Amino acid sequence: MKALLLAAGLGTRLRPITNTIPKCLVPINEKPLLEYWLENLFKVGVSEFLINTSYLSEQVEEFVNKSKYKDMIALVYEDKLLNTGGTILANKDFFDDETFMLVHADNLSFCDFNAFIQCHQNRPKDCEITMMLFKSDNPSSCGIVELDNKNIVQRFHEKVKNPPSNLANGAVYICEPSVIQFMEKLNKKDIDFSVDVLPFFMGKINTFLNDLYHRDIGTIKSYKLAKEEILYK
Repeated sequence: MKALLLAAGLGTRLRPITNTIPKCLVPINEKPLLEYWLENLFKVGVSEFLINTSYLSEQVEEFVNKSKYKDMIALVYEDKLLNTGGTILANKDFFDDETFMLVHADNLSFCDFNAFIQCHQNRPKDCEITMMLFKSDNPSSCGIVELDNKNIVQRFHEKVKNPPSNLANGAVYICEPSVIQFMEKLNKKDIDFSVDVLPFFMGKINTFLNDLYHRDIGTIKSYKLAKEEILYK
């Protein structure tokens, strides 16, 4: 399986840390965030990685050049950010019409990734995406999902007061080639995966609950929490 690791964001909420280091390389107990993703996914058979860069891209390039996974990594620079779906579409040849993993690499996740992949392989009929979920400790700040009795997404609640549950979208997906085929039909380059793609696949999104560990390293507070919590993982 191939994976796209989205790593080009500015990380504005992590300033001043991200004034001098890209968000994807912030250290969690002396290991860059991106390194955790490479390690975890390599262990379950991901053999090729595409990483997009933009802000402080030279640091990401240096990290990759020194990485033991460098021969498995392709870098793509975006002078202007294309948004999640736009990056996928601009690099559609990389995916070679195969099932692929899509990862927002500013999250930190530990789980049984083999089980995640198996969950997608055994997904209900007609589902074309499997979304990783986690139980949020602050659900009003997340994208919360409603599921049916087959754990298929029926509705999204994006950062609302009193959401119906604490099951949140972890922004880690396994997608079928049909997802790219749909994006091609949109006839635009800047495609927001959450806004332009996921609503179309409502009722066709399988889910996998990461009940081990998942945190968005998006703020100074969450970053500090991750550094404390990871000591026990």
